[in-house]
Amino acid sequence: MGTINSADTALVLVSAAFVFIMTPGLAFFYGGLARRKNMLSLVLQSFIAMGLVGLVWFFGGFSLAFGHDIGGVIGGLEFFGLRGVRMTPSTAYATTIPFLVFFLYQMMFVIITPPLITGAFAGRMKFATYLWFIVIWVLLIYAPVAHWVWGGGWLQKMGVVDFAGGIVIHLTAGIAALASVFVIGKRKFTKNESLAPSNITYVALGTALLWFGWFGFNGGSAYAANGVAAYAWVNTMLAAAAGMMTWLFVDWKTHKKVSVVAPLVGAVVGLAAITPSSGYVLPWAAVIIGITAGLISFFVVALLHKWHVDDALDVFACHGIGGFFGPIYTGIFAQKAVNGISGLIEGNWHQFGVQILAVVVVSAYAFLITMVILKVMNAIRLMRVSEAVEAHGLDMGEFGEQAY
Repeated sequence: MGTINSADTALVLVSAAFVFIMTPGLAFFYGGLARRKNMLSLVLQSFIAMGLVGLVWFFGGFSLAFGHDIGGVIGGLEFFGLRGVRMTPSTAYATTIPFLVFFLYQMMFVIITPPLITGAFAGRMKFATYLWFIVIWVLLIYAPVAHWVWGGGWLQKMGVVDFAGGIVIHLTAGIAALASVFVIGKRKFTKNESLAPSNITYVALGTALLWFGWFGFNGGSAYAANGVAAYAWVNTMLAAAAGMMTWLFVDWKTHKKVSVVAPLVGAVVGLAAITPSSGYVLPWAAVIIGITAGLISFFVVALLHKWHVDDALDVFACHGIGGFFGPIYTGIFAQKAVNGISGLIEGNWHQFGVQILAVVVVSAYAFLITMVILKVMNAIRLMRVSEAVEAHGLDMGEFGEQAY
């Protein structure tokens, strides 16, 4: 049995609070990007996950992810309802902090993941359907993938690493977002309707909260107040800065004017891309990751628009691309001196290969199961709001309230 370290415990407790503030941050970020008539629906879809997903995590989700390994696929139910989760540290996870603190920190991760998907189908899904969707999605996609990568499952046994959730969070949510737009369908627009963001100031506020929270998102994943946490905090800052400046200049060059939204989105792209490698790479690599992820995501946005794929807030291009390439960057740039993992630059072809395998398998799994969930739900009861509600906006159509 491990001994509780006060400094490690304090770091993870504070980091949990940092990650908590990211969900309201996402609400402002998405709400500001959305059309005015749907702003409140995006805000509520984020906030409600704090309640609903938190309870799902308590009632079985945590145990399925981190319970005893069953065939490398899923965890057991011995931690259902926090049974056996006490102040004593776990012998398997974060062995210097109370197991209860580990549960809390992981809860903040799962809470923010389903709301990431909502930007893809903004203005189209019924709220009641959304509630059912996120419960099923967490149990069938998030919990199994978390177990595969972090809970002693088959990918972890192969050597796959994901420092703070590039695979478990950003890849699963980004791929699910892409799947959702194919099932739910494109938005319907009224004549001369503006698609401009409803409140760019809220986008800036949301970016600030997300960026702030991301220090705990990545830094807390060291589970110790040590040099690895320091690398994670520094790499988080540098990748976001690189992503921000990349989007600013590429968008400026493309559209011949400065956009306020572009650098804000670019910062989030850099943050998503560095997440899986933040505790494994040196700072110079974080800058490269932020720049290249920014370039790739910018052109993926343009490509999806050209192909008329209606991912309303470009969730796949920002989070899915970061979640896809971020783990591969880990397989390339990881250095043993940082956290004991070597990548391709140190001749470790195995690490590079298993990282690619992980992103391919998890992408396929998240896409297929999300499609099945949505198609079955739609067959039982249509998940899309009526044309009249969509035209009028979900804020008034479903909630009878307005943001302004």
